[in-house]
Amino acid sequence: MTLDVSSPALRSLRAIAESGSFTAAAERLGYTQSAVSKQVRALETAAGATLFVRAPRGVALTAAGRALLQRAEVVLDQLDAAEQDIAALGARVGGRVALGGFPTTAVDLVPRALALLRTSTPDVDVDFRQLSTPAQLRQLRSGRLDLGVVAVNPGSADLDGLATAPLPSGPLLVAVPAGHRLAGTGPVAPADLAGERWVVGQGEAGEPQFGVWPGLPEADVAARARDWSTRLGYVAAGLGVTSIPALAAAAVPAGVVTVQVAQPVPRPRRLTLAWAHEPGPAVAAVREALTRTAELLAEPWTADR
Repeated sequence: MTLDVSSPALRSLRAIAESGSFTAAAERLGYTQSAVSKQVRALETAAGATLFVRAPRGVALTAAGRALLQRAEVVLDQLDAAEQDIAALGARVGGRVALGGFPTTAVDLVPRALALLRTSTPDVDVDFRQLSTPAQLRQLRSGRLDLGVVAVNPGSADLDGLATAPLPSGPLLVAVPAGHRLAGTGPVAPADLAGERWVVGQGEAGEPQFGVWPGLPEADVAARARDWSTRLGYVAAGLGVTSIPALAAAAVPAGVVTVQVAQPVPRPRRLTLAWAHEPGPAVAAVREALTRTAELLAEPWTADR
């Protein structure tokens, strides 16, 4: 048997063992409790054994859990040491990077990536420009951008001549007011969204727009807005609901919650990094920070691994 596990899952295992609680472990790691539970289920599936049992004061490791934790400690210590080594090397990387991103990336993805970059490679200076995907593609080809976060159809000719790398984006979700009938429920069926009023995006041609759930017939559009703060403000006020990509879900304001749909729709556009020239160390550092951040944002919405 090959034990195929992820480092976040092993970190969850260790945090639960140390705290005796899924809730406390989630708070320590900055995850949701459901994300921690998914990671444990994935570990138990991979190991073929139960790792925790209920105890008088929380949860306790089983014999299998103790055996896995003993090895996990060694693995995590080595990963932490490797991360420190890489960070020490990265500290010597410097330079200015012109980065483009369409509006949704500015909600959470880019700010978090820049915060990560400040820690890992503080000498890299990023000039972030919020641009539509077509504008980014033009500026990449003209040399005015070093790196872009774009949304394009897979195999699109728009990317001809550019180097690319996919970014995880997670599923499309629905943002609803906190007091909505669907708030706090598990995954809902698309039919449950029928009859809702919708707040939809409005922007430049070529920009990804989110709003009415794809495939709903005769949707009632209550409002249109360019920026996410306005859209989500309408939702918080109870004026309607809106579709929102998982990469922006963590940034919803108070009074708004996100709901997962049981039958996710295919996403015609894919989140993609694009660049025109061989990336130097500074561009590579920004690319790595964006990739790592996208993985963290998408992970809570990923199916059990």
